[in-house]
Amino acid sequence: MDINQQTIHPIAMPFLKGVGIAFIVTLIALVIFSLVLTYTNVSESVINPVIMIITGISILIGSSIGNSKIKKNGLLNGALIGACYFMIIYLISSLLNWKFMLDLQSIVMIAIGIFFGILGGIIGVNRK
Repeated sequence: MDINQQTIHPIAMPFLKGVGIAFIVTLIALVIFSLVLTYTNVSESVINPVIMIITGISILIGSSIGNSKIKKNGLLNGALIGACYFMIIYLISSLLNWKFMLDLQSIVMIAIGIFFGILGGIIGVNRK
């Protein structure tokens, strides 16, 4: 084995792909939602529920796609994709907002992310 050749664990690339896809889907959906909020009379009271739904669906899609290549341990890998997604969100939020802290809504979001990650992992592993 050449010293310059690095091998990546076979689960790492699908895992990173799943997290990346979840972020891309989230970004696209949030841009669309922000346009809806800007150009319609939608109440601002729907922002938090819609963000939770967008986040859950994004993690479901990312986890499903990421786990379709792995074909094993869908529960664990899906939960890890959901948890990793929120770790990155937490780090970014902490850097951008020094007063950021975990509250009940944050814990609910993390639980939603892990749940939808597990669900996406199950779907991805069993998809043909």
